[in-house]
Amino acid sequence: MKFALLIALAAGAVQAAPLPPAPGLLPTAMVRPLLDQDTEVAAARAGREMLRQDAALAQDSPYEWTAKVTAQRRTVEAGPQYKEWNAGVERTLRLPAKASADRRIGQALLDEGEARYGEALHETARELLGLWLDWAHAEQALVLAAEHQQAASDNLAAVNKRVKAGDAAVLDASLARGDLADQQRVSIEAKTAAAVAWARLHARFPGFQRELSTLPSSLPLAESPTFWRERILAQSDELKITEAQLLKAQGLSARMRAERTPDPTVGLYTASEVGGRERITGVMFSIPLPGAHRAARDGRAVQAMEVSQHEVALKRRALDGAIAVSLASAQGAHESWQVAEAGAADMRDNARLLQRAYTLGEADLPTLLTARRQATTAQQNALAARVAAARAYYGILVDAHVVWDMDHE
Repeated sequence: MKFALLIALAAGAVQAAPLPPAPGLLPTAMVRPLLDQDTEVAAARAGREMLRQDAALAQDSPYEWTAKVTAQRRTVEAGPQYKEWNAGVERTLRLPAKASADRRIGQALLDEGEARYGEALHETARELLGLWLDWAHAEQALVLAAEHQQAASDNLAAVNKRVKAGDAAVLDASLARGDLADQQRVSIEAKTAAAVAWARLHARFPGFQRELSTLPSSLPLAESPTFWRERILAQSDELKITEAQLLKAQGLSARMRAERTPDPTVGLYTASEVGGRERITGVMFSIPLPGAHRAARDGRAVQAMEVSQHEVALKRRALDGAIAVSLASAQGAHESWQVAEAGAADMRDNARLLQRAYTLGEADLPTLLTARRQATTAQQNALAARVAAARAYYGILVDAHVVWDMDHE
């Protein structure tokens, strides 16, 4: 009892800790309607209601009153005939141990329905996050491609001006036109990728408004790995599903153990015989004689409960591994993004200086084009690193249910 209390207090302390910031993330007021209206979440919500009905059925007694009426005619040899009848009601009584087991099963069904709904909500939120970041990435890549295309166009104009002035060879103009054509190709590919990303996002979430906000930035995880592990495990509906199934298996095992003692049937009856000259009232009691089949079902339920225990342990171990990977990936992705941003800034400055040097006749065109390609690649890599870092960071926040009011309970 004390140990369970300590665990509950520890879990409460984890959930009461200050939550990390989420700069640039989609607002809850926009996301919650998208999640609640999603067909997968709606199906899980209907499934939760169905399991609530199943829980109510499991907790109620399966037995009902049974009414019996019989009529007969009695004939006495060489004598009169008499009309007789017999009427009664009876009901099988559920033993207390079985009622207790049924309540445990009903509670397990309630927990499972809630957990399955929460898992559908969680998976839909992760899908929304992924599709949104894919679209935001594609739109930012399109903006970047347009900037590079404009730079290539400006460079071609500068080269043509120098060619007319006799300060540059005609070959330079051909190289500049080739560079512009390549940037135009990149822009078309970026435009196509943005259209495809939006189509996927809009098809999955039709209510999503096409208003591109600032691409979110990741932050270093200030909290300890223990904080995140305990928080994610406490909020994991995937784990709660297996725990609810274990609770149900334990309830079924208790039910099968109690079933080894059959439920008795009791009833009242009354009868009229000899044309009503004899009236009979009585009490009826019956109980099945248990056999080997009941013991076999009990044994099978015990084995099923053991399977569920192993499944809970396996799921917890898998989640532990996945959480560790997510935390390491988020930390590494954030550091990689910082390095990529610094490298991209240096490459941009280098390309800008070489552009000026070429304009002044102090650098050749191939050197300038090489520097510009390096700057373009560095900027694209920095953008990809930023999206990867945001995906890892906000994926942890979604798993921990600290954003978008994910704590459905």
